[in-house]
Amino acid sequence: MPIVLKVSARARSLRLRVDPRTGQVLLTVPRRVSQRRALKWAAEHQGWIAAQLARIVPPSALEPGAAIPLHGVDHVIDWSATRPRRVVIEDGRLVVGGPRDGLEPRLLRWLKRHAAETLVAETREFAAKAEVTVSRVGVGDTRSRWGSCSASGGIRYSWRLILAPDWVRRATVAHEVAHRVHMNHGPDFHALVETLLGADPKPARLWLRRHGAGLHRIAAAA
Repeated sequence: MPIVLKVSARARSLRLRVDPRTGQVLLTVPRRVSQRRALKWAAEHQGWIAAQLARIVPPSALEPGAAIPLHGVDHVIDWSATRPRRVVIEDGRLVVGGPRDGLEPRLLRWLKRHAAETLVAETREFAAKAEVTVSRVGVGDTRSRWGSCSASGGIRYSWRLILAPDWVRRATVAHEVAHRVHMNHGPDFHALVETLLGADPKPARLWLRRHGAGLHRIAAAA
């Protein structure tokens, strides 16, 4: 299996990691260790690598008949060329029409708009509770974080939060809005997140650690 090898001056030992979002096998090698020795060591861990790869959720395309989570609930993509292009949520389905060609980017644009509308509304809700202002709310497709808050008052989220359960997404929004008061992760910050949310946010963080990589496998190549 292909291995991405990274030589690091700071590494003190050989380290293997499988990226759950891409399936890449990453081997970190201290500078003093030869590549031949490192690859031999990695070969001795093929069983562990195979087990990690087996746990990765396969990529999911936005195609007719596929099921994707929306608000944490699976929705089947119900497409027919005879229907209008607009996307409608209906009884566990995403009903959509228009030409088959271009269906995936069309659905992706809709998901991002739906995410932006939902996240803007919830950000305003929590900002009012915290008595703060948010200068701008945007969505993107960052892989390193689910949300970020800038010193200038802007908040940006991953659109993929709309795929997660509502309680997970709302905990993330409360987290970012709380940064408008505390630009740190100290005790006062965590207390404010819990106050805004009205619940313990730890289960939401745990859910994202366990299932977040799977969300990044949806429409991964779109």
